[in-house]
Amino acid sequence: MKVRVRYFASLRETVGLEQEEFELAAGSSVEHLLAALAGAHRGLDTRLAAVRAAVNRCYVSMGTLLKDGDEVALVPPVGGG
Repeated sequence: MKVRVRYFASLRETVGLEQEEFELAAGSSVEHLLAALAGAHRGLDTRLAAVRAAVNRCYVSMGTLLKDGDEVALVPPVGGG
């Protein structure tokens, strides 16, 4: 199955892309996607530990199963002052 991954803030800078399509096995979860992305993009693995994921614009848990065509937005923690 294919999902569209959107990167925000520092994740976008690390990957060098705003978004990409990523192919996964059927039955994959958000956690599986993050592991695959960490293997595909150098430097991303250390940034994914605290990331929040939204599937089709709704925040979800890491165990959420993905479906073909889903949009997964990855948002790192944001500090403010």
